[in-house]
Amino acid sequence: MALYFPEGSSQQFSQTFAAAKNITALTNANPAVATSVAHGYTTGDEILITSGWEDVTDTVVKITVLTADTFSLTGVDTTNTGFYPAGTGTGTAQKISGWTAIPQVLTISGSGGDARFTDVQLLARRNSLKIPTGFNATSVTLSLAHDAAQAGYITMLAISRNLTKVAFKQVISGGAVTYGYGYLNVSEMPKLNSNQVNTVDAAMTVIGRSLSY
Repeated sequence: MALYFPEGSSQQFSQTFAAAKNITALTNANPAVATSVAHGYTTGDEILITSGWEDVTDTVVKITVLTADTFSLTGVDTTNTGFYPAGTGTGTAQKISGWTAIPQVLTISGSGGDARFTDVQLLARRNSLKIPTGFNATSVTLSLAHDAAQAGYITMLAISRNLTKVAFKQVISGGAVTYGYGYLNVSEMPKLNSNQVNTVDAAMTVIGRSLSY
């Protein structure tokens, strides 16, 4: 058992993606194994995966190198061929680098990622059914101490204005890491409250899976 606390955590983003390498095969396995000839990766690299499998695409994963041409996607279980039809998971891999810390984070909260249900009431049953149909969209909301001249904040504004997709990483003191990929948006209007530091809001909306290690 491990217990983690928010103090000392770091929230980071990256818009630095290496040239895409083709994934010519992705196995139905736990973890899934990708074939990419002469990929050049190292175990522990952080990779953005695109795939023909909707439940895998647009996901940031850590990898384990198996051979010069194959690597596994840590934490990605694709054994269910109903969700991951065999032979259709091909796509690309891009190594992520150049992580930048989100500056002056005061508070952070996550939402979504929880199970989504549909209520069904059959006429012959007095008890309704709650059927799981997937998962709600994941987002992370951060409150930042406002400093319009801070370099990281200026970079985030440009990303927000251009609707650029970025990788997101949250590193918790003690070693736990969570990844996501999607849109980073930041407010330009600070919030002012008496006897409190001025703040602006930032939000990360994840378009693929968010994986924790």
